[in-house]
Amino acid sequence: MLDKSKLKKLKLIVFDLDGTLLSDNNQIGKESVQLIKELGVMGVKFSFATGRIHSAITEHADTLNLHTPLISLDGSLIKTHPEAKIIFESYVPARYIKKAIKYADDLLLKIALCHPEAIYYTETNSSIPSLLDKFGAKYIHVNSYENLVNRTLEVVVAGDMKKAVRLFHSRMMFPYSFGLNTSYYKSHSRGDLYYVEARKAGTNKGTGLKRLAKYLKININETAVMGDWYNDRHLFSTGALAVAVQNAVSEIKYHSSFITKRTNNEDAAAEFLEMVYKAKKTS
Repeated sequence: MLDKSKLKKLKLIVFDLDGTLLSDNNQIGKESVQLIKELGVMGVKFSFATGRIHSAITEHADTLNLHTPLISLDGSLIKTHPEAKIIFESYVPARYIKKAIKYADDLLLKIALCHPEAIYYTETNSSIPSLLDKFGAKYIHVNSYENLVNRTLEVVVAGDMKKAVRLFHSRMMFPYSFGLNTSYYKSHSRGDLYYVEARKAGTNKGTGLKRLAKYLKININETAVMGDWYNDRHLFSTGALAVAVQNAVSEIKYHSSFITKRTNNEDAAAEFLEMVYKAKKTS
């Protein structure tokens, strides 16, 4: 059981979306919606920290009537909604975008460029919308990437040839590339696909949370985070109160302060929010 004194002083709660706040059918539990509304009246702020692009999370911000800046693309962008004020953005250097496009073409892999408003792909990468696990994203077909390389927050490469994807990953790392944060992983939902994501170094959910907390003038020990997947591990190492949902992977559970009994499909967030609400109501 969590210490009530820690729950009482919480001023900011940040959720991962997929597998955490959202059910598998992309919905926020009704109980969570109501508790977030009631805690908001008590002065608690809420935000998201997600791998989705910004335009793919605004509908959920509208559902909760959030006005706190939102962390998207694993910390590459922090932006308000609906005002669209940019608090932080971190673009991949254009030279690495061009290098990534060439490597992907040479290795017969599919590549897309992620921007705040959409994910862009060309004719030779026409299968991208069906390959990526970027839920809720808007996909836009373009004739060329030429005019997009200067505002790319994240490069994503996908393929079913494991060796080729791993080779691409190695070519985007030191000593071939500098100042990039790259990750190679197997698809969460499709076991035959492999991905590489590349962002500018120094960007992840954890750095995004710290930047947001600083902007809001909230101490990290007055913050709680909820997550389920490997890319949430940076959130869980910030010093914030870390809450894992029941369906979380073992690594996230290991680094958590509390594990809910419920899964994301059972509105796990509400289980934790109810504890916060009761603690604050007795203060």
